Formats: sequence, C-alpha cells, structure tokens
Amino acid sequence: MNRKRQVVAEFARYLRTETVGGLILLAATAVALLWANSPFSPAYEAVRDFHIGPESLHLSLSVGDWAKDGLLAIFFFVAGLELKRELVIGELNNLKAAILPVVAAVGGMVVPAVVAIGVGWGEPGIERAWAIPVATDIAFALGVLAITGSGLPSGLRVFLLSLAVVDDLGAIVLIAVLFTASFNLVAALVAVALLGLYAFLQHKRVTSPFLYVPLAVGTWVAVHEAGIHATIAGVALALLTRVRKDHYEHEAPALRLEHRLQPWSAGVAVPVFALFAAGVPVNGEALGSLFSDKLALGVMLGLVVGKLVGIVGASALAVLFKAAVWPSGAGWRDITAVAMLGGVGFTVSLLIADLALDGQAAEQGKAAVLLASMAASLLAAILLIRRSRVHQRLDEEV
Repeated sequence: MNRKRQVVAEFARYLRTETVGGLILLAATAVALLWANSPFSPAYEAVRDFHIGPESLHLSLSVGDWAKDGLLAIFFFVAGLELKRELVIGELNNLKAAILPVVAAVGGMVVPAVVAIGVGWGEPGIERAWAIPVATDIAFALGVLAITGSGLPSGLRVFLLSLAVVDDLGAIVLIAVLFTASFNLVAALVAVALLGLYAFLQHKRVTSPFLYVPLAVGTWVAVHEAGIHATIAGVALALLTRVRKDHYEHEAPALRLEHRLQPWSAGVAVPVFALFAAGVPVNGEALGSLFSDKLALGVMLGLVVGKLVGIVGASALAVLFKAAVWPSGAGWRDITAVAMLGGVGFTVSLLIADLALDGQAAEQGKAAVLLASMAASLLAAILLIRRSRVHQRLDEEV
C-alpha cells in the first residue's frame, strides 16, 4: 500500500511541473485536431455534443460545455490561488512590482481588441469577436517558458503568471458582460451568500472538506444558474482563500489546495477542455480561408501583433514614468520575449470564440486562435532561448 501511495504521489508531483502540463495540453490539442479531421470526426462530434446532467437543475449540458464551464473552473481556481499567494506573500507584495504585470495585462487586452476591431471592421460578428484575442493561456504560456527559458530570472515567471491571470480575469469579466444572455438575480444573491460563508469559514480557520466541497459546488451551480460564466466561481473562491499560515499549521490553506488540485488541473481539467475545444477543421482550404476572412485575420493579428505591442508598450511606459519597475534581473528585451507568449490565447480565447460566434464562424475563429497561438509559441521560444543564453553567459562571467 505504501508503495502504491508513493507511486501516486510521485505521479502527482510529475503532473505539477509546468513542462509536463504544457506537454499534456499540447498532446490533447493534437489528439483533438487529428480526431476532428479524421474519418472518425462524427464520433468526435457525438461525444462532444452528448448531454449529461440533471435537467431539473438546468445542468443538462453537453460534454463540451461541462469541460469549459466545469473543468475550467478548477483551472481558474488553481491559477487564482497562486496569484493571491504572490500578491500577499510573494514577489508581487511590493506595489511597484505588482503594478507592472497589471499595466502590461491592460495593454495586452486593449491593443489586441483594437487590432481585431480595426482589421475585422464591418464583418458580421466582430462586435463580439473582438474579445477573442484579449486572453493569454496560463498553462501553455508557462509550459513554453519552462521548456525554453530555464536560464531566465525567476521574476519573469511571476510576471507572466500575474499578467496571464489578470488578463484572463479581464476576459472572464468580458464574458460575464458580453455573453450573459439572461441574469438570474436570486441565483446571483445565493452565490454571493455562499461566497460570504466560504470567507467566514476561512476566517474561523475551519478546515473540513465536508463543508468546503459542497460549498464550492453550490457556488459553482449558483453562478451558472445566475447566467454568469461559471469559471468566475473558481476565481472568486480562490481570492477568498487564506494564504498566510498560522503558527500551528504546516502550510496555509491556499498552498495546500494548490498542491492537491494542480495535478488534476494540469492532468485532467485543461487537457479535457482542449480535447473538446480544439477539434476544428484544419485542411488546406480551411487554413487558406483564414487569411481572406477579415474577422479571423483580426483575431490572428490581435494575438500575435497586438499582444506583443500592448504588453511591451504598456510595460515600457509604466517603467518610464516610474510607476513600476522591471522584474529583478530582467530588462525590456526579456519582457519582449515573454510578451510574445501573451499571444498564446488558446484556452480562454477558444472559450470566447465558442461563446461569441456560431457555426462555421466559430470554427474559423477557433482555427485562427490555434494558428496564432502556434505562431506566437514558436516566435516566443526562439526569443526566450536567445535571452536565456544571454543570461547564462552573464552568470558565467560573474
């Protein structure tokens, strides 16, 4: 039994590494693309569109919807835990250090949206599709950074994590504002009450999972029933979780939860979402049409060009006016390399494409996200490897 537990613990530790998480995500994406573009594509669509869940609770959702509404809530809960930990006791505890990724995230949201609107102006659906390139995929971006930027200052990872979480939170707010078809005030009030109870239990140092698990599930159901995208429940719960440990505790609740849930997030939640979100047609005709479709072109340029310009420009202005400081040991060239990773929209961008567009337009939008994310990943990898070598050379000279 001890041997079995040891193997499970080691496997969980393996799943916690960002490199492995990125590779699993990449593998799930590849499987989705191959499956959706194979003779077995009808089976893919049948599984993705199969409905399951209690109709009485308005939770009879397709497998694809469960992946993007339910599993992604786990992903955002874990990301929110890490962000709060960095803000309270980590590298972002310093105000000027914390401001930089926030300003960069705002720039990385506004400029891509402007680019998408400018390029896609007049196209049907652009009034909603401009939101597609505003988000950065945390898991994929950190995975690429872990693989290619091992020699870079550690502050860059915190910068990228914070930036990605902030602009994903911004994207979720956009989802709530733009894509909420109907709003149930009673359900929203129930969600607020449950979140208040969660915060109260945290304050009273209650630790029982028999209370927290039903409470978290109930919050998710209430947020979903309110008509707001249910991933907000994950973020809200994370930001209410205590990150400072008491003298009698081995570790704080946030760290304990992050440690336990990270393998599930990286090994199950995100890959399953990718499996059912990334299955879009990518034949020659479909890819060729992306460059003649102004909406798809706006999404691609928003991610690859808009993200880079927005993040670097906003960061440089913040430092120039002394409102923020560069991460320790890093400069604008390092920020430029990391900013290229901002163009990896993937998870949340695919989610917004699903919500913003219908039918063939949605397939085109998701194909544009995949192509742009791949291009941004490759360009970022080249820049990160070069900057990593520079830092390694400087370390050797010292």
